[in-house]
Amino acid sequence: MKPLLVISAPVDTYSGYGARSRGIAKAIIELDKYEVKILSQMWGATPWGFIKDHEEEWGFLSQHFVNQTSNQQKPDVWIQITVPNEFQPIGSYNIGITAGIEATQCSPPWIEGCNRMNMVLLSSKFSKQVFQQSAYSINNPQGQVTKHLKIERPLDVIFEGVDLNIYNQESDVKMLDIKESFAFLVAGHWLKGKYGEDRKNIGKTIKLFFETFKNMENPPAMVLKTGSDGSISEQENLIEKINAIRSMVKGKLPQLYLVSGNLSDTEVNQLYRDPKIKAMVSFTKGEGFGRPLAEFALTKKPIIVSNWSGHTDFIKPEFAVLLGGNLKNIHDSAAWENVLMKEAKWFDIDEEVAMKAMKDVHKNYKDYVKKSRKSRQYIKDNFSYEKMKEKLSEILEENVKIEAQLRLPNMGAPSKLQLPKLKKVGEPKTELPKLKLPKLKKVTT
Repeated sequence: MKPLLVISAPVDTYSGYGARSRGIAKAIIELDKYEVKILSQMWGATPWGFIKDHEEEWGFLSQHFVNQTSNQQKPDVWIQITVPNEFQPIGSYNIGITAGIEATQCSPPWIEGCNRMNMVLLSSKFSKQVFQQSAYSINNPQGQVTKHLKIERPLDVIFEGVDLNIYNQESDVKMLDIKESFAFLVAGHWLKGKYGEDRKNIGKTIKLFFETFKNMENPPAMVLKTGSDGSISEQENLIEKINAIRSMVKGKLPQLYLVSGNLSDTEVNQLYRDPKIKAMVSFTKGEGFGRPLAEFALTKKPIIVSNWSGHTDFIKPEFAVLLGGNLKNIHDSAAWENVLMKEAKWFDIDEEVAMKAMKDVHKNYKDYVKKSRKSRQYIKDNFSYEKMKEKLSEILEENVKIEAQLRLPNMGAPSKLQLPKLKKVGEPKTELPKLKLPKLKKVTT
């Protein structure tokens, strides 16, 4: 009889954690060493129903679903994919998997969560280093140090492998019906924070693009893939934010096109490979890994990106444009309790360097293409889904021993699975709007 392995993860959501969870679940099922059960969780307010909408590729996961309220046998192995403060030791051996951190410091609840597990897997060497270095001294009312809080469990890295069956495929589909022949692609959620403070730095990226190419004859365009549900209200809100930034720049400005809503993986690859998309730009403040950058690298097109955090595991200066800058405290408007603390720092690009990089890539594109071609083979050799599965197999083989003595101290040994009560944020969406092709919105003055 195979050991029982239960995965608690947001596998059915349209989120970065959803994509991460599906990859992990698929890999473990394919290893065929465990009886795999999946507890499908929500992820904040992100849309629900990914598996139903992608039944042909991902429907097999639903065969492993179990009801969260059902009385199940205690797992031999419990894997929880979420933020560390939610980690709970439910099985005989407990593994926490998290994307990690986008800043320089973990919160105390994250450290405590990690210490409840037998081991924790992170997405990048950067995240692992931050977790290892985060430590706190706890004082009593008299100011005396009573405890030192640091991570005491083993940490390892399991990167987010790219599916070569999708993202290594050439495409002759033209996704973009725009007049410009050269477009920069910016992809990522526009997260909370004042101008220049949101984690993906979307607002500043737009402004610097406008400043770089204003008053130019035949300027390049920018294609912004952001948003989640593609609703009219969401699009109107995004256009309002873009126009507010547009009003900050004087002169004749280049065009920006908005793609909102959810695309399938195949459609995302087609967007990356559209002949009018010439390069990807990311002035991100921090990434646990940076999956879109790894996917786009397979196109052999240039990438312009901040030189800091998780994506530097696979984006190298030999084949990309890495931008300098400085570390800066997280702004109050972008802070997130127990996740992104105001006391932590993240990256702030040098604006002049960023503008110069965009201008030079546009002007001397062929030179940068020659450089960026190296990225494809590097991703294929080191960061594919198959390579991820191999490493995950090694980690499980080396660390998971189904023996009672390996249970955490004072965990107890309940005979039944007692599931954690998770906070429910918003209501799940059972069905999403169907997208044939992305509908572009041209944002004008």
